[in-house]
Formats: sequence, structure tokens, C-alpha cells
Amino acid sequence: MKISFSRLELPATGVVVVGVNEDRVPSSSAESLNAALGGLVRRAMEASRFRGKKDQTLAILAPTGSELARLQLLGLGKPAELDALRLQAAGGQIYATLAGNGHVDAFVCVDAIADCPLSPAEMAAEMAFGAELRSYRFAKYRTKEGEDDKPSLATLTFGCAEPDRAEALWRQKAAIAAAIAFTRDVVSEPANVIYPETLAEQARTLTSHGVEVEVLGETQMRELGMGALLGVGQGSARESQLVVMQWWGAGKPSATLVPAEGEEAPEVDENGPLAFVGKGVTFDTGGISIKPSGGMEDMKWDMAGSAAVIGLIKALALRGAKVNAVGVVGLVENMPSGTAQRPGDVVKSMSGQTIEVINTDAEGRLVLSDALWYTKQRFRPRFMIDLATLTGAIIIALGHEHAGVFSNDDALAERLVAAGKAVGEPLWRMPLGDAYDKLIKSDIADMKNVGDRSAGSISAAQFLQRYVGKTPWAHLDIAGVAWTKKDAGVTPKGASGFGVRLLDRLIEDNYEQK
Repeated sequence: MKISFSRLELPATGVVVVGVNEDRVPSSSAESLNAALGGLVRRAMEASRFRGKKDQTLAILAPTGSELARLQLLGLGKPAELDALRLQAAGGQIYATLAGNGHVDAFVCVDAIADCPLSPAEMAAEMAFGAELRSYRFAKYRTKEGEDDKPSLATLTFGCAEPDRAEALWRQKAAIAAAIAFTRDVVSEPANVIYPETLAEQARTLTSHGVEVEVLGETQMRELGMGALLGVGQGSARESQLVVMQWWGAGKPSATLVPAEGEEAPEVDENGPLAFVGKGVTFDTGGISIKPSGGMEDMKWDMAGSAAVIGLIKALALRGAKVNAVGVVGLVENMPSGTAQRPGDVVKSMSGQTIEVINTDAEGRLVLSDALWYTKQRFRPRFMIDLATLTGAIIIALGHEHAGVFSNDDALAERLVAAGKAVGEPLWRMPLGDAYDKLIKSDIADMKNVGDRSAGSISAAQFLQRYVGKTPWAHLDIAGVAWTKKDAGVTPKGASGFGVRLLDRLIEDNYEQK
């Protein structure tokens, strides 16, 4: 779908979308149409339950004698509550309402509204962003799709004051939308198409945007001592990979900090990059601790954390963010076979710590343990944030409404929660503590990879915390939000791309050079 911006002049033909505030208060454009059509707009409202509340819509067929095809009234709610998220949702609703009705073009009137905190240009850009996000669909493998199944809407034009400014604002948002679409694409792909090597190739495409990309294979990881990550993938015919992406938008450091003689290098370099680490289990059978067959097809999206990290780095590159950031993703396939890891095996991680593998279906934390340690040791980042579809327990705790956030740093956690609230990707902070850490005490190794049935998400986070040292760190368990089974807001059914907007906003608000 093509999105464009123009001056606000009511068209004479086609589909026109106009806003109506709560209590049936029409926008200027709605009032103008009402006058031009002999009071049609007000009569239609009065004959319906439409009151201009948010999420309400009302379709009106144009009368005989008019060359307009259709009027679409869009409920905007209370003007003072028209913030960016509300307007994005309105844009998504416009697309969802018009996409399948046979209309090819539509014109959206964006009027100045008293008490609304945003200008018409800002409103138009936010609505365009929401429409673009909602228009995503993954139809690559549909070979017999009928015309009635395809969305008809090809062009959406937003008319407003200062259309050039709206266009400039939209360009930044379009970069983020493109990165989210990329993330949704790779999560949606089946596991016979996206596996460790091919997902690594997807990450390599970022080099065309100025990102430095390295791919480590199993030989290199074995030399580094990554026994935890490699153990997960040893049952698969697919070779495991570790992908390192570097974006130096604020200027690559000319030299690494060298400690004075007799001193150790500090664990955290205050001038170091921001680091993001993703779990990339491209298919998770559970290994020898095999999952039930029902719903196992959904385990193709167990790499959503890694996809979000790759998507975030792409978003930073596309919009030229003035920040230094690295993304590290561990990519494996967890399969049962004669060479697979067994329950009871003991593996040695890159940190030197040993792990008793009680359950091979608790594999994501093994992948992340080596990826986190590698990132900490190599880059000494200002902070590390990992994303993972890590536990079913987080869905029991939070459902599909929030992702769980665990952190050893209050300031980082607070900034993450604020960023999530700002973009509509909410987080809920979960506890950490010594009592939970005791749940993963092993009789024969430094730790075991699962506790008992209680506090499953927390014990998983405690496991990861053993690999971050003094580095400020946050763990986002996105198991409940990486995929949705129904259309909602700006997210169509399927892969959500959760995390890209959240982390981009975190960086923009707190760490990017202005």
C-alpha cells in the first residue's frame, strides 16, 4: 500500500474518511461534507448508535448525484486523549475497515482539533504509521488466493495542513515500520525455510545499510568454549550459528580502553555500545524432552527474540540513529536424534560455569547464557537487554497482554517500562532474589537449567543473571506477545514484531545523540 500526504482539500470522487469527536462533534471536514450533502452526515449519525467514541466507525453510501463512492466516519473519542497511540490505532482501523471493501484509493481528512496535543501534520504521520503496521500480511505461500481474499486498498492519502512536514515525520516512522515488517516476515517463515544458516543470511542483508555483520560457526564457537549453546543444537543436522551485528551510528571508537599495568579492565565501559541479545531457536521440538504434538507447529516462532534484535538493528540503520549498538543472536535448532543432548547431561558454558541439563526443552536459557557472556566479555556494553520466547510460565502469569521484564538495574527497568507504555508494547516487572536462585541449585554441577514447577519464569531469569556479572541487564520474556491469534489495533493476526518499537523508543528517548 502506498501512503502519501497532500493539502486538505475535500475530493470530489472516491472514498473520504472524516473524523468525529465524542458526542457526535464533527471535524471541520465532516461539517463541510454534511453541508455539501444536505445534512446527510448528521442524519446518518442520528439514525445510528455512532457517537464518535474511539473505535467506532460508520459507513455512509454517497447519495445519488454525488460522485463520491463512500463516506467513512471515524470515531476519535475525546480530543484531549488523542495521543500518538490513539491516532496509530485510528490509522489501523481505517485500513482494516476499508481494505477488503473493494475500494482502491481513500482520502483521509486530518483536521486541526481543539484540545488535541498534536498538530495535524503529527496526527497524519501517526495515523499513517498505524495504517502501515496494520496493512502487513504474510501471503508468500498462497498460490490460489482469490481476488476477494486480497486487500483492495492500494493508496491511502492523508490531507492536512503542512503536508511536507507530515511527510518528513512519516519517513522516520516508515523506517521503523519497514524493520517491523522484516521482523514479522522472518518469524512467519516456516522452519524449513528459516533455520540457523538462513536466518544468519537474513542478518547479513543489514550490511547494505551500513551494519557490520559477523557469523560464527560451530568450530569458532567450540574454540570459544560455548558448550551450553552448542549442546542445544547437537541433535540437529543444521549447524548452529552466532551472529554479531554492529551499528556505529555515533562513531566507532578509535581505541579500546586499556587498563593501567596491574589493573583489570572494568567490567562495564561507560563509553561502550548498547547491547541486545536474542534467543534464536528456529524450531523447538523440545529435544529428547519432546513437546506434545498439538500446537508444535507454532514452535517455528521460538526465534522471535532474535528476529526482534535483528529488526531493531535494521531500524537503527534505516533511520540513521546516532547511537552505538550491537546485536548478538544465538541461532540453533532443537531436535531429537541419536546425537541429541540428554536429560542429565552436564555442559560447560563459555563462562566456565557448569550446567546440569534436567530438561532439554528449557533450551533457550542455555543459548542465551553463552551469548550474554560473549557479549559482555567482548564489548563491555553500557547495558545488555535480552529478548526471548523463554517460558510458558510467563503466559500463565501475564497472559498475552504484557511481556515480563526482569532486571538487576532499577533505572534501566523503569526506562523500559516507560518506553513500552509509549509505544503500546507493555511490560510488567517481575521479581528476582536469592530465594528464587536456590531453585536452580544442582547436586552435581554449578546449576541446573530448571527449577521445580513454581516460579518458572523467575528461575529462568535467575539462571540468565548468572551470566551478566555487574553489567546493567534486563531480560524480556516475550513468549506471550510474540505472536497473536487475532487482529488487534495495529497488529494483524500472526507475528507481532514485539520489541522493535519498544527498544527503538528506549534508545531514542534515553541514549541517542541529539
